[in-house]
Amino acid sequence: MYFLKRILFMVPLLLLISFLSFVLVRIVPGGPFDRERKPASPEIERNLQAKYHLNEPVLRQYWRYLDGIVHGDFGASLKYRNRSVMDIIAQGLPISLSLGAMAFCFAMGTGIPLGFFTAVHKGALGDYLGSFLALLVICIPGLVIGPVLVMLFAIRWRLFPVALWGSPWHAILPTLTLGLYFSGRVARLMHEGMLATLPSEFITTARSKGLGEMAVLIKHAFRIAVLPVVSYSGPMLADLLTGSFIVENLFQIPGIGVFMVNSSLNRDYTMVVGLVLLYAILLLGLNLAVDFVFSLLDPRVRYE
Repeated sequence: MYFLKRILFMVPLLLLISFLSFVLVRIVPGGPFDRERKPASPEIERNLQAKYHLNEPVLRQYWRYLDGIVHGDFGASLKYRNRSVMDIIAQGLPISLSLGAMAFCFAMGTGIPLGFFTAVHKGALGDYLGSFLALLVICIPGLVIGPVLVMLFAIRWRLFPVALWGSPWHAILPTLTLGLYFSGRVARLMHEGMLATLPSEFITTARSKGLGEMAVLIKHAFRIAVLPVVSYSGPMLADLLTGSFIVENLFQIPGIGVFMVNSSLNRDYTMVVGLVLLYAILLLGLNLAVDFVFSLLDPRVRYE
């Protein structure tokens, strides 16, 4: 019942998000046809506004937009001529999903073992080195890491391609650039979760029963210590899937992040609102999935 209520609550929330984004993007000074190489005559501009219904009141435009969404149509792009928003999303979303999924697996695959290792060996040299690396990648943004990786691995040593999205080799440097920061965050969360779990009474009880140290750590401590990582994984995955526009621009990857930036600069109203809705659906859906996984991992959690 709890998850059903959450799903039903998403409908009015998405309507509110769509309305706010629809109105706010039109309040910003400028219009979709202001940056043409040759300024349009008043007659041509009136015809363009009539074609895209921009001469109608905002509420009527929004009602027309909602009617299109109900029928699976996010409208036509105002800047990418003869292309709809759905066509552009269908082109860029699989690439952004692939990049985000690989960066997510990299962040989890490196951050969880690193955090686990540093917590188990608290106070040892490995703890200090692992914690230093985790903090280092958190403090250095992808805008800095990306060019450094390109200069070293692509230009100097010629191990990987510089840019584009043509083969699995093209995905390595963007995945590292996007996933390093999140791997550091995951490592810190896992480290703190293990340190908070190890002094618990149920860990002491498990050890008193004669279980081996590794069995105690894996079967008992890890399951509880990983819960902060699970809570963070939903928003993290949403950030990875939709917030990779810096990496996509840096490596010239044709994902939806590039379209989001260009559409915002060009005042492409329908494109901006469509991508905002897409981001909102991903974020809400992933958070709901995280709550479900959380209840499976921790039997103490009950949603009413």
